[in-house]
Order: sequence, then C-alpha cells, then structure tokens
Amino acid sequence: MAVPLSYSFRNLWTRRLTTVLTVSGMALVVFVFATILMLAEGLQKTLVETGSYDNVVVIRKGSGSEVMSGVDRQQASVVEVQPEVAVGSDGRRLLVKELVVLIALPKRDTGQKSNVVLRGIMEASPALRPQVKIVAGRLPRMGTTEVMAGMGIVRGFRGVGMGETLCCGLRNWRIVGIFDAGTTGFNSEIWGDVDQFMQAFRRPVYSSVLFKLRDSAGFDAMKARIEKDPRLTLEARRETRYYLDQSEAMAKFLRILGLSLTVIFSLGAVIGAMITMYSAVANRTAEIGTLRALGFQRRSIVLAFLVESLLLGFLGGAVGLFFASFMQFVSVSTMNFQTFAELAFSFTLSPAIAVEAMLFSLGMGFVGGVLPAFRAARLNIVDALRAV
Repeated sequence: MAVPLSYSFRNLWTRRLTTVLTVSGMALVVFVFATILMLAEGLQKTLVETGSYDNVVVIRKGSGSEVMSGVDRQQASVVEVQPEVAVGSDGRRLLVKELVVLIALPKRDTGQKSNVVLRGIMEASPALRPQVKIVAGRLPRMGTTEVMAGMGIVRGFRGVGMGETLCCGLRNWRIVGIFDAGTTGFNSEIWGDVDQFMQAFRRPVYSSVLFKLRDSAGFDAMKARIEKDPRLTLEARRETRYYLDQSEAMAKFLRILGLSLTVIFSLGAVIGAMITMYSAVANRTAEIGTLRALGFQRRSIVLAFLVESLLLGFLGGAVGLFFASFMQFVSVSTMNFQTFAELAFSFTLSPAIAVEAMLFSLGMGFVGGVLPAFRAARLNIVDALRAV
C-alpha cells in the first residue's frame, strides 16, 4: 500500500499548478463557508454574553423585546417586592426599572441614519452589568441630562464622542463618559437617567424590570408566581435566555444563507477536484498498469486516489480556515430585527466551526475523487501497460 500512496503524494507536487488551482478553489469555498458561520456565531455570542445567568428580565408578556414592552409603575412595584430579589451590600435591592427607546443617528462612514438604543438606567444598573467598564470620563449623574456611550456607538456613529452633545427628545444630552462592555450588545447603547428619558420621550411606563436573583435555584418558582399573578401581564426570563432568543432568528437566517451560498460555490470546487483527479488518472495510466502488474489490488488503487483527493480537500480546508481566521479582527454592525437597532459584533471562529469547515472540505475532496478513483481501478492491466 505504501507505493501507491507515495505516488499520490508525489503526483500532487509534480502537477503543482493544477494542485494550487484546485486547492485555491476549495479554499475559497471553505473561506465563504467558515466566514458566514463565524458571522452567525459572533452575533449569537455577542447577544448571549450580554446577559448574566443570575439576572432576570421581566417584560410585558408576548412583547419579545424591551423595545415593544411596557411595564407600568404598579406592576414594577409588585415585581420589586418578590422575595427572590437579591440585596446589595448597601441594603438596597439589586433591581432596576429601565426604559429603552430608539433614536436615529448618522453613521460615521456613510452618513446614513440608523437606529441606536437609548437605555434609561438607575444607579444600580452598572452593578448588575459588571462587564460594563468606564474607559473615559465618568458615569452620568442621576437627575441630569448627562449620558454615556458604548465603544461600538462611538466608533460607528457621528456626534457621540466624549464631550459632544446629543440632541433628541427635545433636549440636549451631554456625553460625559465612554464605556466598554467587551463583546456584549451593551457596547451598542447609550445610557442615561431613566426618569429624565421618560420625561423627555413622554413614556409613562418602563420597558423592563431587571434584578439579580438571591438564589439562582429560585428562578422557576419566581417565574411561575409572576406569570400567574392576576395583577401582572408580565413574563420573566433569565437575562441570558432573553438575549439568546433575540439572536436565534438572525443566526438561523445567516446559517441558512451561508449553507446555500456554500453549496452553490462547492459545486464548482467539486468539479475542479474531479477534473484534477481525472487528469491524474489519464497522466498516470502507465503507472497504474505497472502497479496492477506488480500485484496491487484494485482497492489499493481506489484508496490511493481517494487519499490524494482527500489531501487536496485537506489543503483547501486548511488554507481557507487560515484566511478566515483573520476575519476575527473585523467588526461589523447589522440590524437586530428584534429591537430594530444597530448591533456591533465581531466574527468568531469556534472549534466547532473549524471542524465543520474541515469536514466540509474533506467531503468536497471525497466527492470530487471517488469517480476518478474507480475509473483508475477499472483500467485493464494490458491496456494500461501499452501506454508506457
């Protein structure tokens, strides 16, 4: 078996130009496949990491997101006295009532306006989101028209730099701080005092109530009590589940889009691999006849050509993944269809995506090589030796 395999490896090097062209075609397909999966993974990771497992978001039942939700003050007060709400070191409950509204801001690169989330917060809001770090300036003071902006907003939109003034809701909001929330969706928000926002945007109700659980195991009992309370028309979700629900539709759409494009492109790559392998069979007819005359079985010939084709797929997958890995340094923003606001995120290459891409590339190599391999095995020994 060693001789046919060595012939296969050496043949790829002998036909370097054909090998490079075939590997390039496969690499392009793998690059597209991996990049779109990385896009979906980055979106999902950003939204999932936005939440904390021990935090609970309470919104209006059936609203789907904070943007469409409404929680009046009486309902918020009922939630506030739930025994599962944790208490901070200062003796206050770790619970905040927040407002989410959308405003339109011009993008830094195109000047076109896009929706941005404006979140009204309370003093305890930063404590409930430890991933939010102030990188410039300070927190806005409660009771004033001061706001702070996430890094994603500062990078992507005009007029939201440190010290600049934002005009919306018939008021001017001075930006006194810039915060970095890592890879979470909070980076695409602007935060200010919730009471000031409710007055400015004439919103009589909150969008959500967020609190930290005293004991994570008490979530199910608390959720059942809130959702069965006849005074409330609310539903409770863990914060991680809430943001995961927002990402599922978009991530599913991106994965289907990626698979559709990849299947189309892969047809070309498979045909390329098939042509390469048929060419190898045609050029090595005499060698195949010699191997058969030396006693090598047909299955050895099949296996040798399949290994050669799989090697092409492996090289194509490795090259495609290598270039796709650089996409992790690229950040993009897209519309979150649950909130209708811009969300900035980065491509994310996970081990699962790398394995899927390599398996896909090996699959292309296998499909492209199986027919030529059987053709090589079926060659008549005498006819093959005549080609010497």
